[in-house]
Amino acid sequence: MKKFTVLSMLFTVLLILGACGNDSYEEKAEDKIWDSIQESGELVVGTAGTLYPASYYPEGSDELTGYNVEVFREIGERLGVEVKFETMAFDAMLSALQSGRVDMIQAGPREASREKFAFSEPVKHSFATMIVRADDLSGIHTLEDLKGKKAGGAATTVYSDIARKFDAEVVTYGNVTNDAYLRDVHNGRTDTVINDYYLQSLAIQAFPDFNITLHPDLKFHPTTNNVVVQKDATVLLGKVNEIIAEMKEDGTLTEISAEFFGGLDVSKEPEEEVIEIEGIE
Repeated sequence: MKKFTVLSMLFTVLLILGACGNDSYEEKAEDKIWDSIQESGELVVGTAGTLYPASYYPEGSDELTGYNVEVFREIGERLGVEVKFETMAFDAMLSALQSGRVDMIQAGPREASREKFAFSEPVKHSFATMIVRADDLSGIHTLEDLKGKKAGGAATTVYSDIARKFDAEVVTYGNVTNDAYLRDVHNGRTDTVINDYYLQSLAIQAFPDFNITLHPDLKFHPTTNNVVVQKDATVLLGKVNEIIAEMKEDGTLTEISAEFFGGLDVSKEPEEEVIEIEGIE
């Protein structure tokens, strides 16, 4: 019995030491990404560069700007590092983050991505709507009317998942500018673009000659946009969440939002009644 007790105690000690060793390793891993950013003095951010007003180049300018971009710049400034942007298609952003090519992106949290990445508190609240042809709403009066329609979008977004859920055909694009999506609805190559309400409401204003409009009745799938980092970047994520809280408290997010969203404050949850879609994250 005494021998068994000694062995049990020894086994327990080994477990404790092993756990301590794991904690030490995890702590070191958690600090590694932030340490690398501090050492280089540079935060590498993945962004589209083609989506007005979130991330785009103004006409005649080679200076990237937009709501997402300026939020990143403010975060970088408060972290005390320079921000370097790498433009890429949305479908490439998560893989670039996972590989370490970039340190940070913005996206909405989904169950699959939550398992691989860490998400900050929201920097933007919104919901989805559709761009349709103005003369007949592309024949879409309910979400069920998407069946058999063609919806333009990136392959891996939640908006394309919504289109597929209602049996629409998703027509995918690379990292193209808004006019490519909108022109295709206008000329009938596609029937709709499902996307963020605020982004779409501003995008169509840039193309007044197109036969397109925001759907007047359909508001669905509330969403958030969050800063996304690697799963083990807990030190970096903690600092980013502190900065986001400060930016909400001091009005910085509201000011940036007003600049790019026509005076609207996307940092606050919308008051509109928004349809929840079962089975869509």
